[in-house]
Amino acid sequence: MRMSYLSPKTEVGLSPIHGRGLFAKTAIGKDEIVAIKGGHVFDRAALSSLVLTLGPSEVQIADDLFIGPVDPGDREGAMLFTNHSCDPNIGIAGQIVFVAMREIALGEELTHDWAMTDDDEASIGCHCGAANCRKTITGKDWTKPELQERYRGYMSWYLERKIRKAAHA
Repeated sequence: MRMSYLSPKTEVGLSPIHGRGLFAKTAIGKDEIVAIKGGHVFDRAALSSLVLTLGPSEVQIADDLFIGPVDPGDREGAMLFTNHSCDPNIGIAGQIVFVAMREIALGEELTHDWAMTDDDEASIGCHCGAANCRKTITGKDWTKPELQERYRGYMSWYLERKIRKAAHA
């Protein structure tokens, strides 16, 4: 069952970044919706056990809330297949809506930077291949001023609230 929306202008294919990816099968305009994350809402405690069974398949939507599948039968239908890139072409509008940050050409892989959605203690090596690759991505990359500026208007609503709050503290 499909729980997430993928634009008819996209298709899933083999990714040079990681496994499968989402690709433009026709040109996509700036700010056009390319995907909407679906699934069940759950907290961090549930996430810990779900990741063991399902792998990474969620999107963080608040400090302690996530959206994604909760059983193996839902995983495929909840996936967006958008891989991480340090030079992304899609961002977040709100919490779960992914939009084009610029014009996207036929055949381009649709990628987002996890700094747009994640706030946690994780740290992993990055192999996105972008010229500006950070080599290591962390769940705290959203705190970097250069990324906040670069992704302004395309970061998750809850992270943008945290950024505004920190600026006024």
